[in-house]
Amino acid sequence: MSREELTRLTGNVGGPNCDDDDCPNIYKTASGSIVVQGDVSDAFQPPAGEGLVEIPESVLREAFRALGW
Repeated sequence: MSREELTRLTGNVGGPNCDDDDCPNIYKTASGSIVVQGDVSDAFQPPAGEGLVEIPESVLREAFRALGW
């Protein structure tokens, strides 16, 4: 999946915080699924091909508002 296929739902690109895409964020794909960026979690070992990430509740709330949920 290329970066062009993602719509960023959280954070301000070029803003004063997280402007280097290095903070937790949520993206929507062209097909409507969700991609989450966050700190890697080692809470448990997920199945092959999957990963765990941690994101703050405030990022989820911002994404929900952006999606109108």
